[in-house]
Amino acid sequence: MKKKVAVLGSTGSIGKQALDVISRNSDKFELEVITAGQNAELLIRQSLQYNPGYAVIADDSLYNHVKQALSGSSIQVLSGPGALKEIVTLPVIDIVLTAMVGFAGLPPTIAAIEAGKNIALANKETLVVAGELITLLSSKHHTRIYPVDSEHSAIFQCILGENPDSIEKIILTASGGPFRGMSKSQLQHVTKFDALQHPVWCMGNKVTIDSATLMNKGLEAIEAHWLFNLPPERIEIIIHAQSVIHSLVQFADGSIKAQMGVPDMRMPIQYALAYPDRLPSSYSSFNFMNYPQLTFEKPDNEVFRCLDLAYEAMQQGGNMPCILNAANEVAVKAFLNDRIAFYRIPDFIENAMAHISFIKHPALEDYYETDRLARAFTSGHIGK
Repeated sequence: MKKKVAVLGSTGSIGKQALDVISRNSDKFELEVITAGQNAELLIRQSLQYNPGYAVIADDSLYNHVKQALSGSSIQVLSGPGALKEIVTLPVIDIVLTAMVGFAGLPPTIAAIEAGKNIALANKETLVVAGELITLLSSKHHTRIYPVDSEHSAIFQCILGENPDSIEKIILTASGGPFRGMSKSQLQHVTKFDALQHPVWCMGNKVTIDSATLMNKGLEAIEAHWLFNLPPERIEIIIHAQSVIHSLVQFADGSIKAQMGVPDMRMPIQYALAYPDRLPSSYSSFNFMNYPQLTFEKPDNEVFRCLDLAYEAMQQGGNMPCILNAANEVAVKAFLNDRIAFYRIPDFIENAMAHISFIKHPALEDYYETDRLARAFTSGHIGK
C-alpha cells in the first residue's frame, strides 16, 4: 500500500524537494497534506500541480485568497496555527515530514507524535529546543523519528545493525560554508550577499546563514545528541569541503563507517520516507573520479563562535538550547534585514544565554515561555 504523506513546510527548500521525491515515486507515496506559512502563491501552484487532499496556510489573513484560487478543485483549504496541529492527526496520514523552519515546527510535530504518526524530521529545531520531551513522547506513543538532514541520515544508515554499545563516537561533516578559512577581521566586512553564497548546498536563507556561522552544525550536534543518545564529548565535527562524505561513525575496534553520495537532499528525504526500503532513483550517482581529493580540517571555533555556544548549550541542557535557538533565529533575521553585522550574531546569542533564566527540567509550557523571553530579550538588545 502507498504511504500517505503530510509535508509541513512544502514551500521551503526541503519541502519542494520532498514533493519532487513523492511525485517521482507515485507508486509508493500519496501526498495528503501540504502546508505553508505565508507563501500563498507557491502553495496554490503546488496544490494545483500535486493535488493533495488538504492545503494549509498558517497565515489566517491569506485563507480567502487560497480558498478562492482552489475553489475549482477537490482540495480542502484550512488556515491558522491550530490547523497545522490538527491536520497531522488525520487517521489517513502514515508519515509526517516536518520541513518547517525554526521553533514553529515544534507544536505540529508534537501533535503528530501524540497522534502516533512516524516523523521524517527535517526541522532540527524540534530536537534542539525540546529534545528530551520529544524523545519521551516518541517512546510513549511508539513512533519512529527518521532523520532527513543528510548528516543524521548518514549516521542512521551507518549504525543500522550495529550494537549501540560499540559506537565510540560520531563525526558530523560540515562544508565550512562560504567563509571557511577567514579571520575574525575578515568577517567584519562580509555582506548578506556573501553569506548567502553557499559553496555546495542550495538551501533557504535562514539555514544558509546558519551554515555560514557554523551554527547549523552546532544545532545538528544537539539534534544528534538526542537522536543517537550520545553525550557531547562523543559528537565530533570536522570540515569536509567537498560534502560527499555526509558523516561517519567510529566504533570501539577503531573501524569507521562513512556514508557517501553526491550533495542532493532528495536522497535522504527519499530514504526517510521509504524506510526500511531503498528505492531506485534517477538522481546523480557518486563517481570517485569527480572527487580526486577529499580533504578534512578542524573547524575554527575561535572565529566561528556559534559552534562553541551550541556545545555549551548542549552541555547545560534544560532550556538552554531553547534560548540559543530563539536568540539565533532573531539575530539571523536581523542580519538578513540589514540591522546587524554578520560578526555580531554570536554576541546576541551569548548575551541571551547569559541573561535568560535557566530551567534544568522544563515542561512544555516552559519551552514556550523561554522562547518568548529569549526572542524579546534579543530583539530589545538589537534595537538599542
